[in-house]
Amino acid sequence: MILAHLDVVPAPPEGWDVPPFSGEERDGYIYGRGALDNKCCVIGALQALDLLLKRGYKPKRSFYIGLGHDEEVSGHEGAMKVVEKLQSRGVKLLFVIDEGLAVVEGVLQGVKNPVALIGITEKGSITLNLTVNQPPGHSSMPPAETSIGILAAAVSRLEKNPMPNMFGDGPEALMFEHLAGEFAFPLNVMMANLWLFSPIISRVLEQKPSSSAIVRTTTAITIFNAGVKENVIPHTARATVNFRLHPAQTVDEVLDIVRNTINDERVDISVLNSFNPLPNSPHDESNFGYQTLQKTIHSVFSAAPVAPGICIGNTDSRHFVNLTDSIYRFSPFKLKAEDLSRIHGLNERISVEGLEQLTQFYYQLIQNADFDKVPVAHRATHEL
Repeated sequence: MILAHLDVVPAPPEGWDVPPFSGEERDGYIYGRGALDNKCCVIGALQALDLLLKRGYKPKRSFYIGLGHDEEVSGHEGAMKVVEKLQSRGVKLLFVIDEGLAVVEGVLQGVKNPVALIGITEKGSITLNLTVNQPPGHSSMPPAETSIGILAAAVSRLEKNPMPNMFGDGPEALMFEHLAGEFAFPLNVMMANLWLFSPIISRVLEQKPSSSAIVRTTTAITIFNAGVKENVIPHTARATVNFRLHPAQTVDEVLDIVRNTINDERVDISVLNSFNPLPNSPHDESNFGYQTLQKTIHSVFSAAPVAPGICIGNTDSRHFVNLTDSIYRFSPFKLKAEDLSRIHGLNERISVEGLEQLTQFYYQLIQNADFDKVPVAHRATHEL
């Protein structure tokens, strides 16, 4: 099953070079909210299907294309309804591919050439409300600590005390081991001997937000609300905090750390939603889904090295765990370091060439999966 989603996060026009919903093409790039997350995959999958139908292709194996409309708000009315329908029909899926990691270039420090990362798991999530209630009053007679001050101190402790580095306790080490030969010296030696150098590597990874997210549960203060007037001490202050859980941690373990870090009974902690990290999907040589993805990647992206990884975001695919144990998170386009901030950010874009490659990926994937055995890797290109 190929998954993608139509919905996008908000995109106020301020700061964009073009209107964010214009789909304007400029200098070989198509700009717009959803260009990367995730309308490109919707278009690519449907365009590939259209090409196959026009050429009279008749698949031997059944396959599904599932397009969600509410992934950005957890997929309750989209992906979950799709799962319910498939379960009611007794459907079991050989494997699922959804958005996730990509063919990255210049993203991994020490790796110059493009490498393809397939998410074999994704992080869990917790969203908390932290609330402080204190007597209101006049700003001319402030107490020693206000509700805002107490709450600010609590969230400051969370930011100053990040969750523990879990490098090596989850599948992230597999990624570096698989790609050891792609690193420049001396990192190639270190990656090939993580049993010895993992403490050093883990400290290096902590230095950048994009790589720190791989090795730990992340903490993000996303909403802060308090106060109604400049001369009134507010009764209530509230903050929303989102955690993305490392695969080696559970919801209960993270909540224990949060309580111990805040260590203030005046701060009420309530869980808005939570779920544990997803199980690791198989990625050995005998697994049909992973190997089929790998063969397709090699064909479309010039034999780029492939490695398993952790998807640090959450996807609709997590709802499919009862239909298959082979869930893979891979967005079939090239992603450079400067593109990372465009996802959910300003000037989101995809190159015209990238959109063509993405369509070619799905075009070949559907055909490569239409066998009883893992297809042999090939470099053949298909005219689109």
